[in-house]
Amino acid sequence: MILAIKLAYRNLMGAGLRTWLNVIILSFSFVLIIFMKGIMSGWDQQAKTDMRNMETGGGQYWHALYDPFDPFSLSDSHASIPQEVSQEIKAGDMVPVLIAPGTLYPQGRLQSVVIKGIDPHQKLFSLPTQKLDTASDAIPAMIGSLMAKSLKASRGDVMTLRWRDVNGTFDAREIVITEIFSSNLPQIETGQIYVPLETLQNMMLMPGEATILTFRDSQKERPELKNWAHKTTAELTASVDSLIKTKTAGQTVLFLILLLLALLAVFDTQVLSIFRRQKEIGTYIALGYTRSQVVGLFTVEGTMHAILAALLSVAYGLPFLAWMAKTGLKMPVDTSEFGMAIAQTLYPVYPAGLVIMTIVSVTTATALVSYWPSRRISKMNPTDALRGKLQ
Repeated sequence: MILAIKLAYRNLMGAGLRTWLNVIILSFSFVLIIFMKGIMSGWDQQAKTDMRNMETGGGQYWHALYDPFDPFSLSDSHASIPQEVSQEIKAGDMVPVLIAPGTLYPQGRLQSVVIKGIDPHQKLFSLPTQKLDTASDAIPAMIGSLMAKSLKASRGDVMTLRWRDVNGTFDAREIVITEIFSSNLPQIETGQIYVPLETLQNMMLMPGEATILTFRDSQKERPELKNWAHKTTAELTASVDSLIKTKTAGQTVLFLILLLLALLAVFDTQVLSIFRRQKEIGTYIALGYTRSQVVGLFTVEGTMHAILAALLSVAYGLPFLAWMAKTGLKMPVDTSEFGMAIAQTLYPVYPAGLVIMTIVSVTTATALVSYWPSRRISKMNPTDALRGKLQ
């Protein structure tokens, strides 16, 4: 095997430019696959981190009737906060949220909104809810930047909010925008308005009630609560997983096209080598090499393209990938228009498993492509090969 590697290396270096063209193409495949896969991994990690910090926490309890995709369920999806979690709420490790439908009247216009009541002093979410602890004749409210853009609103604006309480009676009061926050999660900004929890409970005539209970500790064993459904972080981030999986499948097509082009170059090189080096092959067999050993030599020679490509990728790809991990990939458009959890700048993440899997898969594919034309050698007649005639 050592002799085969030495001979393969000598033959590759002797081929000169043809070898390095194949190596450069393969190295592009290495770098591009790792980079794009790193973007997907970074997006996945960044989206889940943002969701955990600003929306899902370590998991949630939903009221049994609550359906985030059915606005008609909001009127009935509320219940008293269970006594079993009262200590956790007092400790700040669980945050109750009451959700109710409402109608906002900005500048004489009408817009349906979801009203969310949240504790102004909570520390679980990375939301500036402390701004809701404001003394004012109007109800202090907080909205996201997307909502502010839609309403053409700014801090200090006063609007009229109308709602329907638990008895079906309509009521209305003025609210004042005390804070406008920005996030990478359009789902917590669009069409939503945040007010103090106790205020919303009084407005809806639902003292001590909530729709969602978000907790911090995802590892803690959670009891079953009557009328409440336990939602794990995996369930809450399933939409992101599905989206990443779809995007990854689309990328795979691009990777396969790029890889096939690189492998085609290696395949053509192997076919040409076998055609032009018949006398050399016959000499190997005459010197005592078995046909399988000669096939192995040409297979190692082809596979070495991938090994050299991996080394070349380290030379120019490592600085590039490190630079991209630091500066990130800036999106060319406003990501808020996508309607999904994606930051304006994506920072690639390159897990060791990703790098190893890419190197192994590309090297294996190159070895198979190198072996395929080399099988022709096993059918060659040594005498004809020495004369340069292919059987």
